[in-house]
Amino acid sequence: MKTADCDILIVPGLGGSGEGHWQTRWADRLATARVVEQDDWHAPEPAAWRARVCEAVSASARPVILIAHSLGVVACVEAVPDFPEGRVRGALFVALPDVEEASNLPESVRAFAPLPRVPLPFPALLVASRTDPHCAYARAEDFSHAWGAAFVDAGESGHLNVASGHGPWPEGLMRLAGFMKDL
Repeated sequence: MKTADCDILIVPGLGGSGEGHWQTRWADRLATARVVEQDDWHAPEPAAWRARVCEAVSASARPVILIAHSLGVVACVEAVPDFPEGRVRGALFVALPDVEEASNLPESVRAFAPLPRVPLPFPALLVASRTDPHCAYARAEDFSHAWGAAFVDAGESGHLNVASGHGPWPEGLMRLAGFMKDL
């Protein structure tokens, strides 16, 4: 699948993806991409975040590719049962936060627990770092298997955000291109 043939929905996590974040850069670079906006990036409410993702998927006229980071991954996975059947064709999930077990997450983020553990109805990649402060590598791998998603080891890359040195993140863009080629 080519980017011109789909709607790319970029779903940021807590705080949004500010200037310099790879999601913001990709949204500017990919012609068919748009960011799924939330009412409050700093005080997330699970039902509202899921609803925004569902609204964006439902409003898309073409097949959808989700590109989610951090809490955006959780919002997407939790919204799956409410997606129009067959609309989402694939997803790139990056830096899943462990809303169930990570003690360093705010209560507003932990309110998204528990995470679903059912297979996704579309192909997905879950990219995880061995040094992500918000999710143990083994937990990310476990969720990937539960969802039927391909698992990508990002090495020692922190939370795969600007703070961990992943502004443009060209490796991620290459991974996305390879993933979409196989759809």
